Amino acid sequence: MFIPLHDRNELHYVRLQYVTIGLIALNVIIFLMTGAGSNGLQLKEIAYAYGLIPSHFTPSELTSIAATAPSEWTDFITYSFLHGGWMHLIGNMAFLWVFGDNIEDAVGHFKFLIFYCLCAAGAAALHMLANWGSPVPLIGASGATAGIIAAYLMLTPDVRVWILLLGRIPLPIPAIYCLGAWLLMQLFNSLTSTEDTVAWWAHVGGALTGAILIPIMKRKSVPLFQRAK
Repeated sequence: MFIPLHDRNELHYVRLQYVTIGLIALNVIIFLMTGAGSNGLQLKEIAYAYGLIPSHFTPSELTSIAATAPSEWTDFITYSFLHGGWMHLIGNMAFLWVFGDNIEDAVGHFKFLIFYCLCAAGAAALHMLANWGSPVPLIGASGATAGIIAAYLMLTPDVRVWILLLGRIPLPIPAIYCLGAWLLMQLFNSLTSTEDTVAWWAHVGGALTGAILIPIMKRKSVPLFQRAK
């Protein structure tokens, strides 16, 4: 649909968004270390080892997991640091880079890390419920970034965002239009699409989590729905 390039949204509380930068660096390092982008078999092995697999959390499987592999619960976070290719990685990191710094500014460094992980977990939870019993692993940071997008819209809907529309046309568009349309498309596709290559419900779950958390986790001095100056 579009790729975010830049926003006109200054930071007010933090000098450097080092958690956002650290998350991007970690995603890239893991991608390079695993070699997932160049080896389909290796990606499959990694996805089944560290991705979120809904069928692992059915009642019968949970009994086995509780007895033998409690670390399975970490999959609710680890899946979000795995990507299926360069474009998958770059797309998610672009959203994290452009919008993550403002959420980090609004909630603080440590709480932003918690916010990010909770959005990833919320995305995985709704994906699991919508795909109950599926043996296909969920990977990618798009659920976590969907939470950031929802929070961004609740904080600064009027801010202009430079986007690359259809991968070709640079345009400055208020966040409420481009990000709002993106979120509506995720909901629409989750309700209508039969395609199983995109985790639409994970996007919806991440967005809902972000929308719930941002009023709770933001600094008291940061208002919701700020008007552009």
